[in-house]
Amino acid sequence: MNGVKYEVVGENKNIGLITLNRPQALNAMNTETVNELRDLLAEIDKDEQIRCLILTGEGRAFCSGGDINEESQTTVITGYKFSRNCAEVLDTMEHFRTPIIGAINGYALGGGLEFALACDIRIASKKAFLGSPEISLAVIPGWGGTQRLPRLIGVSKAKQLMFTGDKVSAEEAYRIGLVDELSEPEELLKDALAMAEKIAHWGPLAMKYLKIAVTDGMECDLQRGLQIEAALFAQLYGTEDQQEAMHAFLEKRSPKPFVGR
Repeated sequence: MNGVKYEVVGENKNIGLITLNRPQALNAMNTETVNELRDLLAEIDKDEQIRCLILTGEGRAFCSGGDINEESQTTVITGYKFSRNCAEVLDTMEHFRTPIIGAINGYALGGGLEFALACDIRIASKKAFLGSPEISLAVIPGWGGTQRLPRLIGVSKAKQLMFTGDKVSAEEAYRIGLVDELSEPEELLKDALAMAEKIAHWGPLAMKYLKIAVTDGMECDLQRGLQIEAALFAQLYGTEDQQEAMHAFLEKRSPKPFVGR
């Protein structure tokens, strides 16, 4: 792979680290790189040992958005296809079976912000800048930003960022709820890995169902969301992990490692 790197990390080798790897282009996403990421996610999904993913960028940027050299040649037809292709990859991330932590090491602009929004948790370097400057190119976000950003930080603040095209500092992003934690630049991956280790410790099936309950529940009304939650909650009582965890609690001991069934 050229535009994306992947390695398995963590104490138990159950955390996947995905690095966008076009530093000379500030990790701008072109069709080739988007397709590489799509294929990589499909391969990772087959590896049941992986219990959490971290997404970051090589060099000075997390992701600076779409590749302008490619987008300058875009037509109405190819623009729609590229938008849907990117949106489908981000939808795959949002509904991926494991949590995904976005480790935002630098610029996360335009499509880069949209990639961050598709992560479950966002940790940003204190030197990072985030924004949605598509309006400066006389276009709008096309990879889900107009939908995910308002759901995360509220309609008015999302409109402000998108209407003005302003970039915000990591501190401001934290203040408005756009990122969940801040890290010193040199500690970013260490902090992301520590969080991933904590997530990977728990039962993978329960974690998968928890993510489904929240993600799918947020896409429907409250009553339907509660039905989804109840169904998933009940299913977990038929699993080996649940039985072991309950017995361990009653016996006042640590549970055996969770196996995902």
